[in-house]
Amino acid sequence: MNPVSISPIGLFLEAGIIGKAVMLALFLVSIWCWFLIVEAWIAARRLWRAVGDARGVVVAPLVAPVLSAGDEAAAIRVATETHADRRWRIGESMTRAARGLLLRAEGGLPGLAVISSTAPFVGLFGTVWGIMSSFAGIAEAKDRSLAVVAPGIAEALAATAFGLAAAIPASIGYNRLAALFSHVSADLDCLVQERTDLLVSGRKATQAAREAV
Repeated sequence: MNPVSISPIGLFLEAGIIGKAVMLALFLVSIWCWFLIVEAWIAARRLWRAVGDARGVVVAPLVAPVLSAGDEAAAIRVATETHADRRWRIGESMTRAARGLLLRAEGGLPGLAVISSTAPFVGLFGTVWGIMSSFAGIAEAKDRSLAVVAPGIAEALAATAFGLAAAIPASIGYNRLAALFSHVSADLDCLVQERTDLLVSGRKATQAAREAV
């Protein structure tokens, strides 16, 4: 009896056509999962640093559109607008720009959510197919020995392992990155509020100076 290799490559080579297709698809999805994780982590770190710089002295180009939206809204003069209305309009302009910036930075998170939820079911399909192959081998050989069922069972378990190998990093990465982006979103919201206060107070100071003259 030839021993069944338990290495990923050995299990892939010994699997049938359907099993190989499932394993190959899950392997490619796993590579894509790690690409999305690294891409989203880099985007979150860059945005976090940019927000921190903008709250200091240096304005990073990454958050410049958010601040520009506030400047453009503050430059608009509405005669019948109250102080509260003006504050809301400036803040809303920057909030929309900040929301678009976050959506672009979080581009890979939906993909991670899809991988974490669907990869186990794809692996389960390979598992069911491997078990069906085992029963078909038993019926064809009319033998219930381990040598007959071992290849199909190994293929079934390999498909399950490949599915988990893609789903587990995707699930962990999604949750950790979602928490990181939540912190970034809070910092960006603070930046919007601080910038709104600065623009509104600057406008009030200018009006007071004109009235004094």
